[in-house]
Amino acid sequence: FISMHGGLLPSPWQPNTPPLPPTPPLCHMVAGTCEIVTLDRDSSQPRRTIARQTARCACRKGQIAGTTRARPACVDIRIVRTRQWCEMTPCLDDEGCDLLVNQSGWTCTQPGGRVKTTTVTSGVLK
Repeated sequence: FISMHGGLLPSPWQPNTPPLPPTPPLCHMVAGTCEIVTLDRDSSQPRRTIARQTARCACRKGQIAGTTRARPACVDIRIVRTRQWCEMTPCLDDEGCDLLVNQSGWTCTQPGGRVKTTTVTSGVLK
């Protein structure tokens, strides 16, 4: 399972999203795929939404749960070990990716200047 926290929500996480359907046992997942299991939002701060999502992935050998185009995905384990987060293409196609100075995560900057920040602690995307 991975847990991600972002400063602002990417487009698939808009409010009023219908609840996620129940998930089948992990043994029924196709190798190399991920699915979102839980998604929580906190909009208590003005102009800021904190999102926490948990996903489960059935990754192949040499892969680990990560993020590609703002969705959970199996990525090369080397990316996580070296903390070169932008190599897994975590942002949407029209966004720019930048590593945080201490390599604790990344930012995705939209053309209009809106910034989404994702941080990683103890191997868990936050």
